[in-house]
Amino acid sequence: MPKRVEENLNNDVPVYLFTGFLGAGKTDFIQDTLSTPDFNGGETTLLLVCEEGEQEYDESKFVDPVAIHVIEDKEELNPDDLRELVRLYEPDRVMVEYNGMWMLEDFFRAMPRNWVIAQEMTFFDATTFLMYNQNMRQLCFDKMKTAEMVVFNRCQKGFDKMPYHKEVRIANRKNLIVYEYSKFDMEPDNIEDPLPFDKEAAQIEIKDDWYAEWYRDINENDAEYDGKTIIVKGRVAMADELPEGQFAFGRHVMTCCVQDIQFAGLLCYYSGAGDFKTGDWVTIKAKVRVEYSKVYEEKGPVLYCKSVEACEPADPEVATF
Repeated sequence: MPKRVEENLNNDVPVYLFTGFLGAGKTDFIQDTLSTPDFNGGETTLLLVCEEGEQEYDESKFVDPVAIHVIEDKEELNPDDLRELVRLYEPDRVMVEYNGMWMLEDFFRAMPRNWVIAQEMTFFDATTFLMYNQNMRQLCFDKMKTAEMVVFNRCQKGFDKMPYHKEVRIANRKNLIVYEYSKFDMEPDNIEDPLPFDKEAAQIEIKDDWYAEWYRDINENDAEYDGKTIIVKGRVAMADELPEGQFAFGRHVMTCCVQDIQFAGLLCYYSGAGDFKTGDWVTIKAKVRVEYSKVYEEKGPVLYCKSVEACEPADPEVATF
């Protein structure tokens, strides 16, 4: 096996992943990127095109060598076939123009082990996004939840950004949002996202409709809750593997749609845990400690309950953002 091919098969290969629906601007962005000297320093690029629209690539403008390979069927997304493409084209990096109708999990599962996501961007046409999000919410959410940057193009000056901002933030609170009015006129999103509760308070009471935001924030920023007292309503979940005096506490949370409802819970310590059974609604008052737990298999927020009292179900019972 040639030395260069062997190196490419074993060394990490950076992957630049561009997602969004047909006509959202992926091709234009990739064309400009590969035609810009600042991004190109002699590398060979393998460009995987998973859907073809009206816009075609002008290979004569590419700065460095680019091998374009069209993926016509999702079945071609598998580690063996992708490694074979590396053998064939010997790329230094991979770019992917992903099919907007395919779920990203299919690509992540297909990636060879040495492929590493270097950047992930998603593109939406602002004139159709809200309609697409209403009718194909799971596909839209899928593209936003792991993207480092979300680009809304074809924006009009003075338009209401809040509906767009809100939908992105439901999927991901940390990615960068950019509004593009023209090729050379772009504006970063600067809308603040204050939490509905005062995280700085020594005792924080979480209302029923705040649970999803609180749960995400305490997991993303657990150190900021360490030592604080929390009052929150949820359900008991007992498990055989938990020793006496411990139980899981949480609520079912719907992030995108009905299919993705999951129990979002935390580990609790309480001497009277045996008084409750799985499914019971309770209001707990607990001190948060960030510590290692065998349940988490890492450090995380653990709730040491001062009181656990039976209560009426939350309204609504399934928490949403």
